[in-house]
Amino acid sequence: MGSTIVVMGIFVADAAFTAARLPDRGETVMGSGFALGPGGKGSNQAIAAARAGGEVHLITRIGADAFGDLAKVTWADAGVVAHAPVGAAPTGAAFIFLEEGTGQNAIIVAPGVASEISAADLRSATNMIADAAVFLTQLEAPMEAVVEGLRIARAQGVRTILNPAPAVALPRDELTLCDLVTPNETEAEGLTGQRVVDVSSAAEAARLLRAQGAGGAILTLGGQGAWVDAEGRAQHLPAREFGAVRDTTGAGDAFNGALAVALSEGASVAEAAAFANAAAAISVTRAGAGASMAARAEIDALHVVG
Repeated sequence: MGSTIVVMGIFVADAAFTAARLPDRGETVMGSGFALGPGGKGSNQAIAAARAGGEVHLITRIGADAFGDLAKVTWADAGVVAHAPVGAAPTGAAFIFLEEGTGQNAIIVAPGVASEISAADLRSATNMIADAAVFLTQLEAPMEAVVEGLRIARAQGVRTILNPAPAVALPRDELTLCDLVTPNETEAEGLTGQRVVDVSSAAEAARLLRAQGAGGAILTLGGQGAWVDAEGRAQHLPAREFGAVRDTTGAGDAFNGALAVALSEGASVAEAAAFANAAAAISVTRAGAGASMAARAEIDALHVVG
């Protein structure tokens, strides 16, 4: 097992609109801002990991179009090694609503050609996965590819992280393939039936996730920080502050990418989650998803404070 990180997931171009509220059906609402930038949970997490100091490989697919060109430029700038065949279908896109004043978001994702990522793509990457320290994936890609990637990594003794986002039903026993599962409050409730509103309910949801077979669980709780239940230890990590919250899009991706880096460097899960907490705190002070990911020096500076 090596020290690299392999991420499997999608790239989409994020079209982000800022407004006071979402429109009702048939209504037009005037917005106060718009931005087009790189997104997709897999790509975002790969970028976050690379900027946090990891050696990162990304398995995905893009189209032969302007959004695909944006992906390639973005990965080159971040230092991500992409394994991204160009397909006939277009690169995906996402609609992102950002609420004025709070930076809270609502998102619709259309994966485009990334919906064609297959189990065969993962099997062809078996040697690369086997050489990694961490395999990280999410649920925007086709489920068969997610499961195959986790199976290959587990068979090769590679640490597996599943960020179960967006919230969808999982195949039976999939969590048994996960050394760590990293849902937010909504995703944790979808997986366990336990509504998560505070630290106490997060602790119960984490216990239920472990009972379903996950090796450990980390629940990201937004402004309440994170709950970590792994390696025989359960604890609450309060949220870190780096500045005023501008845009929460990609905060979970920042967390997962940085988490993978710290684990690849030999940190305990609790230590890695604290490092990831700092990365997420930095990301929410910046606009965009892929564009908001913090550099290693910034994370280290915040991580060691207090």
